[in-house]
Amino acid sequence: MKMKTKLSLVLVIATVALSLWGCSRSEKEQNNKQLDDDATITLYQHESGETVEITLGEYLCGVVAGEMDVNWPQEALAAQAIVARTFTLEKIEDGGVPARGTDASTDIHEFQAYQPQKINDKVRKAVEETSGKAIYYNGNLIKAWFFADGGGKTAASAVEGLSYDKEETPYIQSVTDPGIELEENENKQWSAEFTMAEVTEAVEKVSGQKKEKFTQVSIVEHGDSGRATKMQFDDLIVGVPALRLALGGEKMKSALLTEVKIVNSKLYLTGKGYGHGVGMSQWGARALAEQGKTAEEIIHYFFKNIEIR
Repeated sequence: MKMKTKLSLVLVIATVALSLWGCSRSEKEQNNKQLDDDATITLYQHESGETVEITLGEYLCGVVAGEMDVNWPQEALAAQAIVARTFTLEKIEDGGVPARGTDASTDIHEFQAYQPQKINDKVRKAVEETSGKAIYYNGNLIKAWFFADGGGKTAASAVEGLSYDKEETPYIQSVTDPGIELEENENKQWSAEFTMAEVTEAVEKVSGQKKEKFTQVSIVEHGDSGRATKMQFDDLIVGVPALRLALGGEKMKSALLTEVKIVNSKLYLTGKGYGHGVGMSQWGARALAEQGKTAEEIIHYFFKNIEIR
């Protein structure tokens, strides 16, 4: 009787162990499939309003072509491919694009730029040679943010550049952005002007407070990299990352501001860099590639304590 009891116990333990091993194996296989560039994803095409199925690899070719000059150095394109793959997989893991019911979207405000018409052999090579590679921190996919140009220095945190504080992102760091040294870089200095109507509309969108006009403006808080994080319009203080989006990121290119003023009912801004400054600088990636750095070395330069696998 005791032997039968022991045998039953052994069988139960063995069954549970096999079950757990099976789950672990299944999860591992599922993760491997997720990283397969041949896997099919759903893509919302905002131009036509249609949803299509496309392989992850083909989608990434369109993203790399849309996000970076297709004639830039091969290793810069490869770095963009790894970052874009990580960005995509992490977003899909987080639910994709709920508003569209899809994994991804061609709307840059919802996902990433996507221009398949620009795909060339260099882009395909960048995606194919990095197939399956993604960036991890402590075993989890990172939020692989990237942007055009850091104006000489990247943001010190996601909070500084994006006002993102939903979770810790310890892999984000502030580093010198070598892209500013490239002669062709048009983001070394920029200037923009906004009508008072544009300013009051943007401030209302960010703060919820409606004002007829403003007569004074100043930067009242900077982040560790020097980016403006809060600006004051008369007696109203607003967050700069949100204000930048409200004014238009193509016009207010960055929060790395060198001058802000209101003259004759117009807001004048000058600054350097292009984008939120968090993560990988694309112009910086180009500069590092021209220095002989590999795609993985470029990524390790911009993100700290990460692994690429």
